[in-house]
Amino acid sequence: MKKILFLSFLLAACLARAQEPANGLNQEKELAAILKVVEAETGCFFARDYDCWKQHWVQEAHAFQAWSNADGTFDARTGWAAVDKEIGDYINNNPVGPEKTSHPKVIRKNIIAKFYGPDVAYLNWDQYNSDPEGRQFRYSKESRIVEKHDGEWKIAHVSAFWDYKNLLAEGQVE
Repeated sequence: MKKILFLSFLLAACLARAQEPANGLNQEKELAAILKVVEAETGCFFARDYDCWKQHWVQEAHAFQAWSNADGTFDARTGWAAVDKEIGDYINNNPVGPEKTSHPKVIRKNIIAKFYGPDVAYLNWDQYNSDPEGRQFRYSKESRIVEKHDGEWKIAHVSAFWDYKNLLAEGQVE
């Protein structure tokens, strides 16, 4: 009986260890932390809360932001100063009012994450962004590069490509 318990314990320990890469990174835990940052940054941006949005970013020369526009053009900025100015201007020029958000429902699906060590990860997913009333959605394909700074995940790169042409009803999303 002792051998069976010992072997069961050994097998359980090996299986638990197999869940983590050799470098000790608990990817499930880190992904959950990253997604909290992504959700917070998105929420701050859609609420047009500049100070909140800014705190989730790597504020260095390699920061990058790009998105498509409804008219077929795109905006892309490299370097924190350029990203900060673009988003600051956008937030100031596109207010949503107190206690409001431009997209009250955001649904993410098909999240793929790749860790490049304990301090860098790449993610992409399908995102559905509601209209202000939360009834219709626009699809976007999103990607992020995140880095850990002082123990906290921060966004270094955002790419967001929106389908402005095709609106989806909530039932088509969930």
